[in-house]
Amino acid sequence: MTSRDQATSPEQSTSPRPPASRSPLLRRDYALIWSAGLVSDTGDWLLMIALPLFAFAATGSALGASTVFLVELVPMLLLGTFLGVLVDRWDRRRTIIVTALLQAVALLPLLAASADRMWIVYTVAAVEACLGAVINPARQALVPSLVEPDQLARGNALIAVSDSIARLVGSPLGGIAFAAGGLPGVVVADAATFLVTAALVAFMRRTPRSPRTNPAAEEAPAAVERRLLREWREGLALIGRSGTLRTLAAVTALGSVSQGLFLVLFIVYVTQDLGAGDAGVGLLRGVQAIGGVLGGLLSGMLVRRLAPRALVGAGYLVFGLLSLLTWNLAPFTTVLGVYAGLFIAMGIPAVATATGEITLVQTATPPHALGRVIAAMTTVAGAAQGVGLLAGGLLAERFDVVTILDGQAALYLACGVIALLALRPPTPVLPRNPPGMPGVSGNRT
Repeated sequence: MTSRDQATSPEQSTSPRPPASRSPLLRRDYALIWSAGLVSDTGDWLLMIALPLFAFAATGSALGASTVFLVELVPMLLLGTFLGVLVDRWDRRRTIIVTALLQAVALLPLLAASADRMWIVYTVAAVEACLGAVINPARQALVPSLVEPDQLARGNALIAVSDSIARLVGSPLGGIAFAAGGLPGVVVADAATFLVTAALVAFMRRTPRSPRTNPAAEEAPAAVERRLLREWREGLALIGRSGTLRTLAAVTALGSVSQGLFLVLFIVYVTQDLGAGDAGVGLLRGVQAIGGVLGGLLSGMLVRRLAPRALVGAGYLVFGLLSLLTWNLAPFTTVLGVYAGLFIAMGIPAVATATGEITLVQTATPPHALGRVIAAMTTVAGAAQGVGLLAGGLLAERFDVVTILDGQAALYLACGVIALLALRPPTPVLPRNPPGMPGVSGNRT
């Protein structure tokens, strides 16, 4: 039975399917997972804004706030690929429900956080990062079973729209909730988003499970450990054997180094070269999400005419050119509105690129291994971004910021060239399980 068969109930099989040209949002289960992702990501942004604010207020130092980001990054780097293996072994719909409920419960210790108990804040941030490393690959691995193959890229583009909407809504709400109710107010609001997420996914159709879906339940602990390690290695080997996945991993790493450089040097550029101050930093970072919404909608139309490979390559090239224009515009104008327009424009190719990348991963990876491959790609991106963050801090001490940012833009251009030259349309992978591999629950977000 294919993963699409598994995601289709007997009632569905006898009902007429919507035409391929209709939006994936008209498919019930896809609409539910899309809505669940929007709500969950909005809650993530609430916490992402509030925890650093609380840490800064409690410790009085930027180091306290930056530690929150560090403790969120480290667990993902250490455990991300292994957690992806678990996602592949579990029913993905149930995994999302249980993980969302655990995320709500894990927030409760924050009610006891204070300046002299900052360890609670850091512990909760780490736990939430680990749970996020489970729920995000599970959601992404669920999508191919919820839409028709020719609608996959369009479905991914719509998810990119929800990500950007969540950022637009969640960022200001996080600041408002923290200002109005302190950390307890954020805990209540964020916990509510996780409960709504679990409820939405619970309304999705159940997937018939094969007796071999969870062989680990019948094995001795030592055998389970050996199997998990083998499946973890097999996930990495899949990337090594696939030219498409190898190229995507290289492009992802290079692009993430560039993103890390941006996160450090962007603040310096806006405050020093533009003289815009903290308000300008917040404005320009926020308006890029507007471009993300526009980019998601535009990508939904472009995928009908362009292959995912073209989306990736062209997206990186356009993003790199816009970056070069932005970093070298200060001698001519420092009007913040001009840069706001450029950052909105940057959000469009950024989303097109992300849509093409995840679509290629989904079509080049066997369904039984989607979770671990997506988690491995995410880990590569996180590690590479850490390299960029470190390099940005070191290079800024010796070189002109604009010169470094020009190099950062050049990395994006290199990503585009590599994608156009090296990426080839992947051979569609039959949704079957090879001997010795666990079955798939058939869910993907």
